[in-house]
Amino acid sequence: MMANYKPNEMMTVAAARALRNEDVCFVGIGQPSAAANLARLSHAPNVTLIYESGTLGTKPTVLPLSIGDGELCETALTTVSVPEMFRYWLQGGRISVGFLGGAQIDKYANLNTTVVGDYNKPKVRLPGGGGAPEIATSCGEIFIIMAQGKRSFVEKIDFFTSIGHGSGGDSRQKLGIKTKGPTRLITDLAIYQPDPETKEMIVTSIHPGVTREQIQENTGWTVRYAAQVAETPVPTAQELDILRELQARTARAHAAA
Repeated sequence: MMANYKPNEMMTVAAARALRNEDVCFVGIGQPSAAANLARLSHAPNVTLIYESGTLGTKPTVLPLSIGDGELCETALTTVSVPEMFRYWLQGGRISVGFLGGAQIDKYANLNTTVVGDYNKPKVRLPGGGGAPEIATSCGEIFIIMAQGKRSFVEKIDFFTSIGHGSGGDSRQKLGIKTKGPTRLITDLAIYQPDPETKEMIVTSIHPGVTREQIQENTGWTVRYAAQVAETPVPTAQELDILRELQARTARAHAAA
């Protein structure tokens, strides 16, 4: 019997599977945090999770509300200053994966977390870049997790907060950036990876029950597909149990706060 799951759970599980036991991962708050901690509590118990506030090797029992959440510091191996975190750990090339989300993304996986609309008169002012622009250039590779929709998957982002593959091809390298950039984009509909030549994010795996029509309906550019497109394996009962228990613990902890 197949376990029942929500599209959001499929997205989190698929993102968690991308992390390896040996990874050192710089984790964003929200969806990236849920995926990274699911990986740590399941197939990658030795993954090293690092948050922007300077917490190294943190093992939160509940998902943090922000990078300043005490849970991160209390469960970390150690906590270093933010300048040390960025200068020594991140810019020193010691972090293998950055896990990011965003408000808008384009087909080259450039991210906007700054404003929607005109910068001087925005429709919405977003939380801003934080450490994401540096994470995007200094981590060995980047995983992005975002729910898919035409408002967020756009032809042209309103503000260029964090670089993905720039304008495609070798434009990232031409800027002097030596890291790989986004190697995986995980949504509630599919998994995308960069085309080896153009660097456009193309669909390599479609989640069960999702159609190509649905994917296109929720994307602001013409979606391209790999020659061989896989079907994403469904979440296992164990993956769902761990994720749901983590989210239930989090809800209880934050309700009591």
